[in-house]
Amino acid sequence: MIKYMALKIMFNKKEVNMKKITIFIGLLMATTLYADGHLSGEKEVLNSLEKYFDARNKQDYRTVISLESRTGTYNTNSDGSFHKPKQITSVESWKRSNQGGVTNVFYPQAIQLSENVVFARFYFEGVVEAGGQASDYRTRVTMNWVKEDDKWVVKSQHYSPANYGGVHQTQKGDFED
Repeated sequence: MIKYMALKIMFNKKEVNMKKITIFIGLLMATTLYADGHLSGEKEVLNSLEKYFDARNKQDYRTVISLESRTGTYNTNSDGSFHKPKQITSVESWKRSNQGGVTNVFYPQAIQLSENVVFARFYFEGVVEAGGQASDYRTRVTMNWVKEDDKWVVKSQHYSPANYGGVHQTQKGDFED
C-alpha cells in the first residue's frame, strides 16, 4: 500500500525526473530492508534469549530474573497443564522450582512486531532434572519480548511438546522452505 501511494504521488504528473525516480527507488529499498528481518530489536532479542537460557542452565537466577519483565510474565508449560497466572519470579521461586539439567536452543528466529515488541520462536532440547530425576526434553517455544527501560525482557513464554511422531502426519510441505 505504501509503495502504491508513493508511486501514485510521484508519477501522477506528466513530468518524471531523475530526482523523483531516485526517491522512489530509495523508498522501495528501505521498505524491503525493513521487511527482511534485519531490525536491531530482533538481533538484540536473540542475544538476550541466549543470555536468558545460558543463565537458566547455570542456575544464575539473578540474571534470569533481570531478563524477565518486572511486571510479571505469562507462561504456559509443555506438561499439558493450563496457562499459568501472571508470575513475578524471584531467586527463591526459581530455586524452589527444583529444575536442573542442560538444555539448548535450536533454530531461533525473531520477528519485530512493533517498536517495543519482538516475537521469538525456537526449538528447545536437552536433559532436564527435577526432583533428582533426569529425562530427555524436547519442546517448541514461542516468546514475546518487550522493551522496558531500554532493555529487552521476556513478557510471555509458551512451551509445547515436540515429540515428532504424535498426531502430525509428515507431508511433502514440511520439507519446503
